[in-house]
Amino acid sequence: MIPVTEFRQFSEQQPAFRVLKPWWDVFTDYLSVAMLMIGVFGCTLQVMQDKIICLPKRVQPAQNHSSLSNVSQAVASTTPLPPPKPSPANPITVEMKGLKTDLDLQQYSFINQMCYERALHWYAKYFPYLVLIHTLVFMLCSNFWFKFPGSSSKIEHFISILGKCFDSPWTTRALSEVSGEDSEEKDNRKNNMNRSNTIQSGPEGSLVNSQSLKSIPEKFVVDKSTAGALDKKEGEQAKALFEKVKKFRLHVEEGDILYAMYVRQTVLKVIKFLIIIAYNSALVSKVQFTVDCNVDIQDMTGYKNFSCNHTMAHLFSKLSFCYLCFVSIYGLTCLYTLYWLFYRSLREYSFEYVRQETGIDDIPDVKNDFAFMLHMIDQYDPLYSKRFAVFLSEVSENKLKQLNLNNEWTPDKLRQKLQTNAHNRLELPLIMLSGLPDTVFEITELQSLKLEIIKNVMIPATIAQLDNLQELSLHQCSVKIHSAALSFLKENLKVLSVKFDDMRELPPWMYGLRNLEELYLVGSLSHDISRNVTLESLRDLKSLKILSIKSNVSKIPQAVVDVSSHLQKMCIHNDGTKLVMLNNLKKMTNLTELELVHCDLERIPHAVFSLLSLQELDLKENNLKSIEEIVSFQHLRKLTVLKLWHNSITYIPEHIKKLTSLERLSFSHNKIEVLPSHLFLCNKIRYLDLSYNDIRFIPPEIGVLQSLQYFSITCNKVESLPDELYFCKKLKTLKIGKNSLSVLSPKIGNLLFLSYLDVKGNHFEILPPELGDCRALKRAGLVVEDALFETLPSDVREQMKTE
Repeated sequence: MIPVTEFRQFSEQQPAFRVLKPWWDVFTDYLSVAMLMIGVFGCTLQVMQDKIICLPKRVQPAQNHSSLSNVSQAVASTTPLPPPKPSPANPITVEMKGLKTDLDLQQYSFINQMCYERALHWYAKYFPYLVLIHTLVFMLCSNFWFKFPGSSSKIEHFISILGKCFDSPWTTRALSEVSGEDSEEKDNRKNNMNRSNTIQSGPEGSLVNSQSLKSIPEKFVVDKSTAGALDKKEGEQAKALFEKVKKFRLHVEEGDILYAMYVRQTVLKVIKFLIIIAYNSALVSKVQFTVDCNVDIQDMTGYKNFSCNHTMAHLFSKLSFCYLCFVSIYGLTCLYTLYWLFYRSLREYSFEYVRQETGIDDIPDVKNDFAFMLHMIDQYDPLYSKRFAVFLSEVSENKLKQLNLNNEWTPDKLRQKLQTNAHNRLELPLIMLSGLPDTVFEITELQSLKLEIIKNVMIPATIAQLDNLQELSLHQCSVKIHSAALSFLKENLKVLSVKFDDMRELPPWMYGLRNLEELYLVGSLSHDISRNVTLESLRDLKSLKILSIKSNVSKIPQAVVDVSSHLQKMCIHNDGTKLVMLNNLKKMTNLTELELVHCDLERIPHAVFSLLSLQELDLKENNLKSIEEIVSFQHLRKLTVLKLWHNSITYIPEHIKKLTSLERLSFSHNKIEVLPSHLFLCNKIRYLDLSYNDIRFIPPEIGVLQSLQYFSITCNKVESLPDELYFCKKLKTLKIGKNSLSVLSPKIGNLLFLSYLDVKGNHFEILPPELGDCRALKRAGLVVEDALFETLPSDVREQMKTE
């Protein structure tokens, strides 16, 4: 006998799977158990009890005369004599007897078996087995999606993640914080969010503030007092859960195999229910207590007609009606399930009620199998979906990262990274972190904050604690800013540097920094000259003095023209894109420094000659070949620095003599072969760089440059230096390396202020001992081969080695 417990695997799944069994599945499971008990009970009776009992029918007397005597004799022989009448004197006990058939026990067993097989209706015979088989099929259909390989893996993974998310301390903490927020605070926050959306005028401006306040509720700003509530191990576990949920969501949202499998098994149950009701209703009347049996076994038993009693007919009849009731209820439940499946859109799931209840506005809606499982979860307990939603929220994930960051980057650890930058400000560089630690805002002495490759940076209101902050660098960072933090930056920020990959990454709030003095932009803007929508207006930057754009602009953006009246320095560093339409330069009347680098310029722009306040001009890495326009620089009385390096200039025109105000001049990395003597009529030159050219001869007129402090002819073809060079007694740096020099004049000792000398890469055989007269020259400032250095007298060498 098979115990009922053996069928438990068909009706009971792992306890964790109960969360995916709605009330109708649980109800039908209990109905299945009841039907299973009916089947098992009926099968047990079939095995243990006699199935049928048959007796031969009594033969009726014949009507013809010929057989009358025989029949009379047979009747006389088979009919017992009437019992004698009892008398008071002689009482007689009468024994009741049935009809004699002269059949033995084996004949009766044979008759029972034959009539059971041939006379009893098949439904009456196999009813218990049908009940058992149908019930097992119902159980298999109900649990098939838990066993099918394509769906079971998703379900097991989902149940595993769901349990961890439900029990995670991070879930409890996140929900407890938002649930502790009273309704008045929520209303105030919503009003502030709506008000911030209407403040911004431009479309991008509205995007920044609305996103920053809507996506990151103030309740989720991590404070120091709660930073240690979640230990490191729990934080790492929660972080791992976020990653698992992300990957699982991407996997299950690709298809709807779970939904399709559940619909198919429900439809199959409904079809089976209809079949069972149809044939059982028609055949239940075939279960009869008395059955007539006519089998041709007269040769073996002497009888042909039998009357049989189906011993379990009455019980089977009641069980069949009971079974039909259970099946009817089961089928109606399945019909309701189909109604639920098709009436509602189960391939989409909205967390709207969770967003309203928790205030976490960025919980995304899900679809396909992910949505279907969440709908099933809601039938068990909506709390599971609510707690699971925490791990779908980027705000919640960012807050967890924030806690981990605060624990990892303590104020003492951050202070160890402080350094002085090029602007002589105390700077804190943070590179490739998962966010911005709140502990940064405890370093009140901070003057410059540099963030590189950090995603989801949230600048909170606590930045107002950094009273000394003046500079902010954002390199490939997506930044959201609190309204109070923006007000602080508007008043205090002086320097902003932004490096971006797409112009849409430019922070819209930068256009409102009214006290900003320096703006550095590095990234790709626009290649299309016809559209050229590159920047929004900078006209609100009333204090802007320095603007640097390192990009691929084809013309000066209109936004630059908006600040042209008070701009003092402008730098455009292109990637080789040709810069055209430079007439807007004329509007920059207060410009003192101009850099047009790698802009594919073939001529010096004429608009430059209108900048009467210009003091420095840098045309590096262009395509200049001729600079005859240099004569127009004579109108720029204040021009002191001219850099025409990294071009294709072949000669220097004589007109350069008219640039008498020049102090720094760079012609390095060109193709100059001859130096005109007129060059040295610019007697105010202090810095002259002629390196990396094809110069062979240095005119003796160089001695006129009495203010010369820096002179470089590195990487040329110079064979000798004029003695007049050593008349430039203010020289501090002399670079003559990589030439064809063979002798270094002893007059070099006249250069008393010389502190840096590069002679490496020539044909010198010996260095003059007069180098010892250059008291400022030390070994670190002398670039020479070691063997050549040894040719100096020992006392000179010792003198240079001493600090």
